[in-house]
Amino acid sequence: MTTAGSVPDPSGLHCLRCGLEVRGFAGCPRCAADGIGVNALPPLADLNGLELAGYPGGPWGWPETLPVSGPPVTLGEGGTPNIRLRTDPAALGDGRAPECGSELWVKYEGGNPTGSHKDRAMAVGVAAAVETGADTVCAASSGNAGAAAAAYAGRAGLRCVVFTTENVPPALAAQIDLLGAEQIRCEGGFPARNAAMAQAVAEHGWYPLTSYSAPSPGGNPYANEGYKSVAYELARDFAGRRIGAVVVPTSRADLLAGIERGFRELAAAGLVSAAPRMIAAEPAGAAPFTAALRHADRAAQERTRVESRPTAAFSLGENSPCWQGLDALWRSGGTAVAVAEKEFLAEQQRLAQQGLLLEASSAVAVSVARRMLRERPELVVAIGTATGMKGLGAGRVAD
Repeated sequence: MTTAGSVPDPSGLHCLRCGLEVRGFAGCPRCAADGIGVNALPPLADLNGLELAGYPGGPWGWPETLPVSGPPVTLGEGGTPNIRLRTDPAALGDGRAPECGSELWVKYEGGNPTGSHKDRAMAVGVAAAVETGADTVCAASSGNAGAAAAAYAGRAGLRCVVFTTENVPPALAAQIDLLGAEQIRCEGGFPARNAAMAQAVAEHGWYPLTSYSAPSPGGNPYANEGYKSVAYELARDFAGRRIGAVVVPTSRADLLAGIERGFRELAAAGLVSAAPRMIAAEPAGAAPFTAALRHADRAAQERTRVESRPTAAFSLGENSPCWQGLDALWRSGGTAVAVAEKEFLAEQQRLAQQGLLLEASSAVAVSVARRMLRERPELVVAIGTATGMKGLGAGRVAD
């Protein structure tokens, strides 16, 4: 069990930006003093000797790629389907057809046990918490991470505390409660929520599964390694085909960075001929990566600040770009694209009428992917981060 004031201490973590060895889960202190939130991560895994054809899927499909040595905590996460979308002019919504040879796919993470991609991270994060002897885990969440944390903590027999805001959608609040977590609602939005979690980590020694410090470096680095499995599955499922780009709904870029790391591992082992470009998809009202990449100089990019406002894509929104996301975009030759609320809500409705109910944040990614196919004929995968059932009853924010 952990004692008050003593967070389980990770080892083997180094800052992505400056290389400093980092202990704790608040990111690099040296870069934070410079005003830049940077995560510290474990080394990349060596995939040599592994074969994609035999990969069963999910974070635990290749347990040797994870920085956890204890037994898995699992509910059967991963192995989510790839769904091909229409790319005819009617589906595009503006009468313009994509170039011949274009393919648009959604990797549907709503097929995970609690209905979102967060299950991949929480399966690994909770297993890491168990390995340290923690008795309580905590998460700051707009909904999806809190539900996943509650589910996997329950699976492992741990107490779970979730810090949310007064604006958490009713369906998600109910899911968190039913899964057995203690939900603490904080007035004052994301800053107040994260501050409350930071205080709890410092005073009680609870194991943090998500980001809580400012400037935000991103989430728990052990948990984030679970996202590499998205890349492994895509490489397996599209074996022999070139994925041009993977479009990811992006806030703190945990998922974006995790997928890029997975593809980098695959490329290093010769399991893919080339890694795809990573694309950060953002709502126009909360688009720090898009704003950052307007600057030619990387120093200016990493110091970009924007005024982020609430949108219907309620799980997206930061005032600055997390460095791990910029790093993933730089390494992959990617970019960031912002879309207006009217556009992605129309996309969400269009997809629903074709049988695919995605949360609004996922519709942001599909909207961006469609834009890209108008410019270049290639195979593009948009990550559908969660089922649209999550946000029912949340209402819509006007653009």
